[in-house]
Amino acid sequence: MAPLRLLVNGAKGRMGQAIIACAKLDPEVRVTGEVDAGDDFGGALSGADAVIEFSHHTVTVPVARACAGAGRLLVIGTTGHTDAELEQIRFAGKAIPVVFAPNFSVGVNALFWLTQKAAEILGPDFDLEVVEMHHRLKKDAPSGTARRLAEILAGVRGLQYSGDVRHGREGITGERTSHEIGMHALRGGDVVGDHTVIFATQGERVELTHKASSRDTFARGAIRAAKWARGRQPGLYDMQDVLGLR
Repeated sequence: MAPLRLLVNGAKGRMGQAIIACAKLDPEVRVTGEVDAGDDFGGALSGADAVIEFSHHTVTVPVARACAGAGRLLVIGTTGHTDAELEQIRFAGKAIPVVFAPNFSVGVNALFWLTQKAAEILGPDFDLEVVEMHHRLKKDAPSGTARRLAEILAGVRGLQYSGDVRHGREGITGERTSHEIGMHALRGGDVVGDHTVIFATQGERVELTHKASSRDTFARGAIRAAKWARGRQPGLYDMQDVLGLR
């Protein structure tokens, strides 16, 4: 089989550069396009089989529309989308394979799975908190990974992300309620990405932590997702599908 031709959107960013570097080491793929703000995306798309999108949430929808129109599979690692943008991404999945994940690390996706299992096993007596830290230049908070962790916890407990997640605490907050999920976003230095889920109850505490030391782990995961999606039926997939964790 010929190498999968990749177009990297957001090529000048940290993740774009990591994807390009990792792709050069993978004989099953070939980067045929490197696009960033102001470049001709449409022209580059014609020479690609797949697009890996790591740019800005406002860019994802036009990229998804273009991929759907051209029949090119799409891998999305961008986070911070609005509800309206998410709906457009789901719509693109009706026409093409779309792998959309807040984090493409194999380890983080194992953390997603373990978080669900731990929440199911430990039950409602444990208080739930999510703590994440990223480099000082990250634009959105909380991270897409932290949000997904909270969504998993909310799903197990029958809660809603929009109403039951509490972002930080300040002042006289009163006692912690049994139904809230705490969310705390830290920023500083050059931290690639740290995520911890805390389950705390009287007399004991369980913590699940993943720490990324290189963006290459995300890049290799995104490339793996693109190779997995080749030849798949249209649909909206994530890394749990790619890794067979469903």
